Amino acid sequence: MFSFSSSGSFAKTDKFLQRMLKGDMFSALEGFAREGVAALASATPVDSSLTSQSWDYEIKKSRGFYQIVWTNSNVVDGRPVAILLQYGHGTGTGGYVEGYDYINPAMRPVFDRISENVWKAVTAT
Repeated sequence: MFSFSSSGSFAKTDKFLQRMLKGDMFSALEGFAREGVAALASATPVDSSLTSQSWDYEIKKSRGFYQIVWTNSNVVDGRPVAILLQYGHGTGTGGYVEGYDYINPAMRPVFDRISENVWKAVTAT
């Protein structure tokens, strides 16, 4: 058997749980999603203007789960160009084009702001 007792008020806990139920913590996702698109577009190598213009996002919501998915619709011969630029790829003539890490540095400030925003929402009294 397990039991516990407490004294005092649960008002702050109740207020926090009510905010979580309303989804206040997630109201800024749209802005962060657009910010991510802008960061990715500006960081995409300039030789790939179609790729830089092809960034978009989707916000997925399910029970207790929110996710921002950034996408790029520039696909050539079934291959996503943004991924080829990021990780490199072989050429049709046997050569190799080395990848360039542009996604992670572009998104790091966005992820940091999301983290800060979530922390503020969770710790707000």
